[in-house]
Amino acid sequence: MIEAYKCFNSGLINQYGQKYQIGKIYHADNKIKFHKNGFHMCANLEDTLRYFDSFEEDIDIAKVSGFGNFDKYDDEYNEFFDMYATEYMLIKHVLTRDEIIAYASDISEMRLKRFLSLYKLNDFELNYFKEKCKKSRMLLETINYYQENHKKIKLLKK
Repeated sequence: MIEAYKCFNSGLINQYGQKYQIGKIYHADNKIKFHKNGFHMCANLEDTLRYFDSFEEDIDIAKVSGFGNFDKYDDEYNEFFDMYATEYMLIKHVLTRDEIIAYASDISEMRLKRFLSLYKLNDFELNYFKEKCKKSRMLLETINYYQENHKKIKLLKK
């Protein structure tokens, strides 16, 4: 069994307009292959944000379990690891914003950089992360660039 996260449009609706429900098990027919077929999910919450634009649309992030046949995918070039397509998926819980922020508060600096570049923070959350990251020039520049839309600065790699 794979314990992971999955992103949806608001209301647990996938990119194809299908609505999902908490507690229900879903099955994918045909051969499971990451980019082709199966229920896609990521071991790291921030990696699910790669597939949805939280700056432009309301999203839900759910804790899910995947099982049955699966295909694992790693995108080493972009540092996205442990992404899966599974034959079966159970939606266990939709995370609250507080749960999402608590999760992001306890991850490595590189993972937090990805989170801050992909998840739209509200003003309270923005101030929280500015204070939390005040000793990291890289994270402050990430916040400035993505969250505050100051696209003229050049981001540090590390």
